[in-house]
Amino acid sequence: MRKIVFMMSVSLDGFFEGPDHELDWHLVDDELHDHFNERLGAMGAFMDGRRSYELMAGFWPTADTDPASTRPMIEFARIWRDMPKFVFSRTLEKADWNTTVVRDVVTEEILELKAEPGGDLALGGAELAATFMRLGLIDEYWLYVHPVVLGRGRPLFQPSEARRGLRLAETRTFGNGVVLLRYQDPAALGGTGEGPR
Repeated sequence: MRKIVFMMSVSLDGFFEGPDHELDWHLVDDELHDHFNERLGAMGAFMDGRRSYELMAGFWPTADTDPASTRPMIEFARIWRDMPKFVFSRTLEKADWNTTVVRDVVTEEILELKAEPGGDLALGGAELAATFMRLGLIDEYWLYVHPVVLGRGRPLFQPSEARRGLRLAETRTFGNGVVLLRYQDPAALGGTGEGPR
């Protein structure tokens, strides 16, 4: 069965974006971008909330035609365009670039999607991830901790009644100081969709 992988960059103090939605603190050099391309290129689909999708759709479809784009950026533009995508939104009327609009997160439908053949499913967007987490649908968390303390911004994890016991599966340190922490949720990987309370 395919896994749902939540992949997100986060500051050392737990924010995924600054107070004005800024992401200029992300330290994405060629080494890290090559790593992203390798991992994301092997996925079977991207699943995003509306804001994350619109952010991506506003840049990546034509990024490989921009003379300022680096080699890894050009490669990712092609990955993003070709990858099947699901955008979860109650307001978005249509979406381009091989994208299906989904109105609600329905556990049974997500489990059916996981059971289909192909690569794992990359989950993006903190609000969407909070819903998936509450439903016990995230199999792995790939957190890229950037060596910066923002002081304020939007926290990656909101307060919740659910307590999740995770297992560390991988760590990797990149040359720019970013550290990957990859955790697995044993309960979700068991296929029950129910995590520890």
